[in-house]
Parts: sequence; C-alpha cells; structure tokens
Amino acid sequence: MSLQEIAQIYTDLVNAEKEIPEEEFHAKDQISALRTKYHNILMDIMREEGVEFYDRFDATRKAFELIQKQEI
Repeated sequence: MSLQEIAQIYTDLVNAEKEIPEEEFHAKDQISALRTKYHNILMDIMREEGVEFYDRFDATRKAFELIQKQEI
C-alpha cells in the first residue's frame, strides 16, 4: 500500500474512534488496536520513503496533513 492509502486508513480510524461512545468499550478497544497497527505501518512507510518525523505525534500530524492536501 502507498503512504497515502495507509494515511487515509489511519486517519479514518482516528476519526472513527472519536465517534464511538465510551460505553462501547469493546468497539473502542478493537478500533484502538487497529489504529495502533496502522500507525506503526504508517511510521514504517514514512521511514522507507524518507519522510522525517520527530515522534509518533508528529507522524500523526503529517498523516492528517497528507490527507488534507490530497482532498484539496
């Protein structure tokens, strides 16, 4: 998968997790596990493609920026 595809999946998971009510803890746990998996994949692909980031938060910010640029 491309960096854009992984970033899209990751950002969709982040946004979906925000929409799940706290009482739906099983769903939140499952989304959280997927989000973590795709975040790790995202950072691996960023490293492979030479995209610099300082930490996991910076990688997340760059993923959202990438998706925003793609939508414009």
